[in-house]
Amino acid sequence: MKHLIGIGLIVTLGACQDMPLENEASDMVIKSPTNDNLRLVGGYRSTDDDCQLTGETAFTIDFLDDAADLVSCPTGSDASQSLVDMYGARQVAETGGYSVYTVQRR
Repeated sequence: MKHLIGIGLIVTLGACQDMPLENEASDMVIKSPTNDNLRLVGGYRSTDDDCQLTGETAFTIDFLDDAADLVSCPTGSDASQSLVDMYGARQVAETGGYSVYTVQRR
């Protein structure tokens, strides 16, 4: 009996993956910024922050400073504006849908 329940569960779950998306969801395209020039390390103010601590790449090397953090936020986002308001961040570049900021630590 346990085998039949297990097989029924597997068949049911397998059938769910073959279901097409609803019309609304299939027409929606989510376009995220690309980060080809950036090495995004993690959320700057919290783990789920849209503004990301940014590491060294060929693109960012000229913006790195030992007295400041390099932070990238989606261009035009509320997160980028709040970074400027909270920390006085200064924009130094823009690439692939991201604005790159320097945030002084000292």
